[in-house]
Amino acid sequence: MSRLQVVSGKGGTGKTTVAAALALALATEGKRTLLVEVEARQGIAQLFETEALPYEERKIAVAPGGGEVYALAIDPELALLDYLQMFYKLGGAGRALKKLGAIDFATTIAPGLRDVLLTGKACEAVRRKDKSGRFAYDYVVMDAPPTGRITRFLNVNDEVAGLAKIGPIHNQAQAVMRVLKSPETEVHLVALLEEMPVQETVDAIAELRAARLPVGRIIVNSVRPALLDEAGLELTRAAPRTAIAKSLSAAGLGGARRGGVAERLVEPLLVQAEEYAERYALERDQRAVLQEVGLPLHELPLLAEGMDLAGLYELATELRQQGIS
Repeated sequence: MSRLQVVSGKGGTGKTTVAAALALALATEGKRTLLVEVEARQGIAQLFETEALPYEERKIAVAPGGGEVYALAIDPELALLDYLQMFYKLGGAGRALKKLGAIDFATTIAPGLRDVLLTGKACEAVRRKDKSGRFAYDYVVMDAPPTGRITRFLNVNDEVAGLAKIGPIHNQAQAVMRVLKSPETEVHLVALLEEMPVQETVDAIAELRAARLPVGRIIVNSVRPALLDEAGLELTRAAPRTAIAKSLSAAGLGGARRGGVAERLVEPLLVQAEEYAERYALERDQRAVLQEVGLPLHELPLLAEGMDLAGLYELATELRQQGIS
């Protein structure tokens, strides 16, 4: 697995949940993972049932085998202060700029600068080493923006490097792009087996490939359990109603007499079977569309009881069992 794992997806597909589960899966057996949030929604804190994350790396979970998951919610203004101190040694002058509102002004009127800061902070965590020369984190997982803007978000440093021909800004942008366009990075797309999420996923993959950004895997989230296979669906369409009523009666669901409970159950059951058949066909077709892209495809189950911390660990186990670790 690459050391920088970027997770994107259409809004509503559960990309933050998948990013968190991936961070847990990668931290198994003593590994250290940093989970990075860039959209200021505090979604990570909610998933891990903890207080809002500050602009600092904080341990939020322990994975099976003793691994650790740290989290960082990147604040663009504070990241810019870091940047000014790192390259221009502004120190107190940088803080004065913040008080005057100059930093907020800069990150607002220049959204490209904001993305440079966000990606740069994540890539710095990827490259960082401790005093012994080991990487500070085995993996960095980024909960990235949605598919509609993921390519521009990741590729903004290329644009900045082209505009700023020399100097620290140019050098920083180039250093970030060397990470983002290298085997150190993989961009994963989260989808649902529905037409719009699947189409956005396919479009995003084409854009990422055109920008020469490394696409990793497709992770299909919230997959419903298969209740009937093709043979079972065909049987519900072909079997006479009287035969279905007799089967229900034999199973103890009402008597066999005409107009009894068993017979009255037939129609609503067939309606449900028809609805399930439509959903089954849609999911089958959308899965086939994703398979045509030619990327590894993984599926995570729909959790009937909703998402909580236990569910997050369950999804992490699913990812490990499917070879993502």
